[in-house]
Amino acid sequence: MTPRQLLALVLLVAGVAALLLAAVALVALPAPYQRLHALSPASSLGAPLTALAVAAATGPGRAAAKVLVIGLLLAVGGAVTTMAVARATVRSEGHEGHEGHEGHGDRGGPEGHERRGEK
Repeated sequence: MTPRQLLALVLLVAGVAALLLAAVALVALPAPYQRLHALSPASSLGAPLTALAVAAATGPGRAAAKVLVIGLLLAVGGAVTTMAVARATVRSEGHEGHEGHEGHGDRGGPEGHERRGEK
């Protein structure tokens, strides 16, 4: 086994382990926010590690570069998707604008403080 194959195998095992742990957590955790928290590593760690493994196994070249771009897009897109789903969950549960949820509904202008009775 060459060092490149060994590197690809280690990266693949780590990526698949992160994905499997996220899947188990998805089934085991009861609340939506806990599930989102558990799924974040799948998109930010599992998919990019798997893409790195494929790129390492492929070797240098255009195919490896394409796989690395896909891994980067998965990492960034997964984080954005997690935040969007969390924000939609907050809105659907009617928590928007409550104290303790900074940044939801209030943009920091004076009109937001007047609306809540603050000066």
